[in-house]
Parts: sequence; C-alpha cells; structure tokens
Amino acid sequence: MDKYQLISQPVPKLFFQYLIPAVSGTMVSAVYILADTIIIGKGIGATALAALNIVLPLFNIIYGAGLLFGVGGSVLMSICRGRGHDEKGQWYFTAAFLLNLLAGILYISVFFIFEKKILVFLGGTPVTMPYIMSYAPYLSGGALFLCFSTFLQAFVRNDGAPRLAMTAVITGGIFNLIFDILLVFPLQMGMAGAALASVTGTALADCILLSHFFTKKNGLRFRFKGLTTLYFKTVFSNGFTSFLTEISTGIVIFVFNLQLLRYVGDIGVSAYGVISNTAYVVAAISNGISQAAQPILSTNYGASKFERIGEVRRIGIKTSLAICAIPAVFGIFAPGVFTHIFLNPTAEVLALSTSAIRIYFIGFFVIGINIFMINYFQSVARPKISFVLCLLRGCILNVLFVSVLPLFWGVNGIWMAAPLTEFTSLGIGVFLTKKISH
Repeated sequence: MDKYQLISQPVPKLFFQYLIPAVSGTMVSAVYILADTIIIGKGIGATALAALNIVLPLFNIIYGAGLLFGVGGSVLMSICRGRGHDEKGQWYFTAAFLLNLLAGILYISVFFIFEKKILVFLGGTPVTMPYIMSYAPYLSGGALFLCFSTFLQAFVRNDGAPRLAMTAVITGGIFNLIFDILLVFPLQMGMAGAALASVTGTALADCILLSHFFTKKNGLRFRFKGLTTLYFKTVFSNGFTSFLTEISTGIVIFVFNLQLLRYVGDIGVSAYGVISNTAYVVAAISNGISQAAQPILSTNYGASKFERIGEVRRIGIKTSLAICAIPAVFGIFAPGVFTHIFLNPTAEVLALSTSAIRIYFIGFFVIGINIFMINYFQSVARPKISFVLCLLRGCILNVLFVSVLPLFWGVNGIWMAAPLTEFTSLGIGVFLTKKISH
C-alpha cells in the first residue's frame, strides 16, 4: 500500500485492514512463549513453569532491540515518505538495520560470557536452575533471529506488506507449536526441546519476512552514501519508547518474581507464570492495535492530515478497550480456566492463582488504552511524552507499588500493584493529552 492510499482512503477501512496483520505480527513473541509455557507446564510441571518465568525477561530484552530499531526506524521512514522524502527514508532503514545487527551480536556475546550470573540475578534458585540452564543457552544462541523477527515485521508492515508479516508469524508459530509437542513429549528433550522449537520457528519466520526484499512491492533499499551519525541517533531516540515498553514487561516480571520468592517461594512464581503469560498475550494484542494505527498515523502526520490523525486515535482507543475487556471479564468470573490452560495444578497452586487472577486482571480493562497512547505519541514524533508515559507505567509505578503494597496486604498487595499501575497511568495519560491539546 502506497502513501497516497494511507492519506486518502477512509480511516476505518485502513485501520481494520491493518489490524489483523499487525496483531498477528506483535503476537510473534507471545505465540512462541505461550506455546512453550503450555507445553512446559503440562508436560514437565510447575517447577519448570517457574523456571521459564524467570527466563522471560531475557525474551523482553532481545525482542526489545528489534522494536527499538524496527519501530524507531520504520516510523521515521513512513514520516519521510509522507513528506515525499523517500531517499531520507532509505537512510533511516539502513541505519536501523545496522544497529539491529550490532545489538544481536552484542547480546550473543554478553549472554555467552555472563549467562549463569545473569540467570542467578534474575531469580534462579537451586530448584529451578537445572531447568533454566537447559533452556537459556538456546535462547541466547538464537538472539539474532529473535532481534530480526520484530525488526523485519515493523519494516515489512510499513512498506505496505502487512499480510506477509502475518503469514510469517502464523507459519513460524505453527512450526513452533508442532516442534514443541514433538520435542518435549515423544523425544523427551524437556526444556531444551521447547527452547529449540522457539528459536527454529523464529528463524523460519525471518526467512519468510526476508522474501519481501525479492518482490516487486519492496521499497526498502540500503543506502550508505550520505548516511551520517545523525540518522543512527534519531532512530535510537525515536524507538527507545518501544524498547522501554518491551523491557518494562521484563522488569515487572523480574520484580514480581523476587517479591513472590520472598513472600511465598517457588510456588508463587509458578502461579505468576500463569498470569504473566496471559498478560504477555494481552500486551501483545494491545501493541498490535497500536502498530495497526502507526503507519496511518505517521504517514498522515508527515502529510499534515491532523483530522485523520484524530480519527485514528478515537478508533484505536475504542478497539483497545473492547478487545482487552474480554480477558478481564473472563479473569474475574472464571479465573480457574486460565490456570488449567497452563498447568495441571495442585490445590495449593489453584487456590493461590485464583485470587491472584481476579485481582491482577482488573488492570486489563485499560492496559490497551495505555499502550495505545504511548505508541500514539511516538507515531506522531512526540517521543518525549511517549517516553514519560512509558517510564511511569512500565517501571516507576509498577516497581513502587509492588515494593510497598505487600508491606500492608502481603501477597495480595503484589497482585494489586498491576491494576493500580494501569489506572494511575491512565489518569496521567488523560491529563497530559488534555494539557497538550490546549
């Protein structure tokens, strides 16, 4: 789809045309982690699920790099195209590609040298470390594939091929699920099998995304002549909010894990594994809604079509609220369903997770709106506002509440931290939006 269609076709038609492919694209990490979680929880047990939950922040860090340079670069490329500066857009693509490649190599190097120390720091215990060390080396070794998965999705989608991005994710996800089942059950490879399936599925998705470069629709070109450090700096600064959004999920999981180990032990981390993986899916869907709006917002911003920008914002907020309310309602009225999806729970795990889900899932009502507003400001080149909202929601408020509330309400205080963070963030976001509008 070219830039002229993005600034002329009816906004609802454009938005929903991008919605399913975009959600499918952002579900890439969630699909792989979800498949691992269900297979590990059902096939290996609650301790293995706790181990996976301790490893999850590494996924966030790796996928975050792909978002940092993928979203950061593709937004700038779309804005340039909207203004008719196609050559400048190619410089942004080239800078983003080189930065992403460097990040993937750096991750592999750091994980290879400090892997065990990092995993102990993340909360590995004598009980969970054997499971963790069977899983993490495959994740570390496949970091480059994981980085380029989210990176390529962002650029391919912004280059007018959202369906290809969707096809890549679905194909990789199906492959991952089949290999998960095969390697964990008949071949009895345990955690290593689940990790190997994830990395291989991601590599397959990357290959499908790379096929875009050999099609007639491809508008992505490497341009090194005239490329300056300014383009690298701008990509980094514009994409940092996307990176922070992703790694903030890892930070929250990390802090929650430490608090749960302190208050209830490994069983608490097992129960949280059910919650965090469901929350990961909801956040991925929310990001997908935001990414569906992003090419439309950025291109129309570049073309100064401000009425269309307002229409996209209204549709995005309503869609986020409607979709995220579904798991929120199910969590409140049927919390046991989620636990049984991931585990064959003991009575103790079921009792703990039931009360936890009812409290935690209240925040799902507004999580989509918060994520949309953070990405909205990034898409219209207001990265500072986006960064402030992201930092408050993703790090400061969550860490503050999860540290303080348990002092008064024990383990229930840990579960209350998430919904309190979401509703506080919503209030701040509404305030900043109205202030900027005036």
